[in-house]
Amino acid sequence: MDGDHDISLSDARERDASDPLSDLRDRFSIPDGELYMDGNSLGLLSEDAEAALDRAVEQWRELGIRGWTDADPDWFTYGERLGERLAPLVGATAEEVVVANSTTVNIHALVGTFYDPDRGEKIVVDSLDFPTDHYAIRAQLRSHGMDPDEALRVVESRDGRTIETEDVLDAIDENVGMVFLPSVLYRSGQLFDIETITDAAHDAGALAGFDLAHSVGVIPHSLSAVGVDFAVWCHYKYLNAGPGAIAGLYVNERHFGTTPALAGWWGNDKATQFDMELTYDPAHSAGAFQVGTIPILSAAPLDGALDIVEDAGGVGALREKSLELTDFLIELVDERLPECEVGTPRDHDARGGHVAVEHDEAYRISLALKERGVIVDYRVPNVVRIAPSPAYIGFEDVYRTVEHLREILDGSEYEEFERRSAGVT
Repeated sequence: MDGDHDISLSDARERDASDPLSDLRDRFSIPDGELYMDGNSLGLLSEDAEAALDRAVEQWRELGIRGWTDADPDWFTYGERLGERLAPLVGATAEEVVVANSTTVNIHALVGTFYDPDRGEKIVVDSLDFPTDHYAIRAQLRSHGMDPDEALRVVESRDGRTIETEDVLDAIDENVGMVFLPSVLYRSGQLFDIETITDAAHDAGALAGFDLAHSVGVIPHSLSAVGVDFAVWCHYKYLNAGPGAIAGLYVNERHFGTTPALAGWWGNDKATQFDMELTYDPAHSAGAFQVGTIPILSAAPLDGALDIVEDAGGVGALREKSLELTDFLIELVDERLPECEVGTPRDHDARGGHVAVEHDEAYRISLALKERGVIVDYRVPNVVRIAPSPAYIGFEDVYRTVEHLREILDGSEYEEFERRSAGVT
């Protein structure tokens, strides 16, 4: 936008009119009267996802157990087929990606498999990680006979918002066996430099793994080209696959043949799976990291949701719009909300898909927004997270969200709500 004039509603509408992805919005169910700006926590239902789920239910009704082989697509290879569809989003080969388990289970499976104290006792993490990553890693360290307080090397934040790449690199030395970091920080929206961190890990003889939960579906990745060793993610945020949707994982092909620490029958080589041998024969692919039988009804919506990405022209097109939306949001906050600060990096190379709007009364402001039908979320200590998901949010939505914020602040509407109690998010 031209910084020489105030942004108007007509500016927003003009941008929506020229948006090549605006028609995607019509395929989503947006709750009546709401501005849904929480797509980085739970994306909305699309007609595509609903149709895929309905199709799976109908196949179950008509085929029963024969659905494993006779459904179209068959259920037996559902996880691998969805992995093939996901591979372009993360920059991997089809065999390097599979849908399986939950994100936390996948962290357990992959960290438990690839952590080797003989390679290096330390695991590098950061102080702003999503908690489940630390819970799982600490549990895996204990299972390896290590003291997590000693083995975890935590990179601290200088400002409480972001992690400096320089500090990550300084933490990596010959004592480190693994680096496991998010691609995007869940609170501030900072995007990490995956390539630089991976190169540094490999130079030190360590492995590099990433949690892509806040980037898959809104940021393109090049995991294979960069040489990332493994990654995990969920599909219920920007990919809109539904609450509790099955998760995904990537394993670089150089690790194929490694026996997973959490071995389960669904990770067996498909050709021998029903031989029912008691000795595990792992698939020679990321598919080896499937643990139990794929939950078809949790996976089916993802099949439909991926149609949205493909019809958009790929994740690159969604990323372009996401950056435009977050640029617009940041400019509006700067112009209209001087009481607030933007806690998200402004550089495109360092920004994910959401914006952290900071205010001392963020918790009560988030409640006031929800009372007005503006769906956001709050993160401690002072963040209103606003996520304009590019598949179904437009520039007018962003404009009106900031207008609501301005009115709430002008009228001190947040004072109608109680202050946050301990443990309340």
